[in-house]
Amino acid sequence: MEIKRYEGTGRMSKAVVHNGTVYLCGQTAGSDSLDVKEQTAGVLLKIEELLNKYGSDKNHILSAIIYLKDIGLFKDMNQVWDAWVEDGHEPARACVEAKMAAENILVEISIVAAEKEQDKGIF
Repeated sequence: MEIKRYEGTGRMSKAVVHNGTVYLCGQTAGSDSLDVKEQTAGVLLKIEELLNKYGSDKNHILSAIIYLKDIGLFKDMNQVWDAWVEDGHEPARACVEAKMAAENILVEISIVAAEKEQDKGIF
């Protein structure tokens, strides 16, 4: 099966699609002045946009790894996450405290999702 890599930087790709699965690199909010709730909302918006762009959506997420700068932010991050995830579509998930690549990044999320089935004209 072909491996498709999208938006490569020479170091990494924003998305890789293989065998019906979409892999997203870790997403951050891209703004240093936001609190963890605002950063989480921004990350989830970016995830939705990337999934839609590459053949999936949030209801097809298989797993998520959430990195928090401080595990004390867990409750606030979860308030945003829980409102975003639809009942019956909860992915497998891990959340860990991690040293971030930049000082003001509070949350980073990496996603693996199934591609949406293509319409094959069957009724």
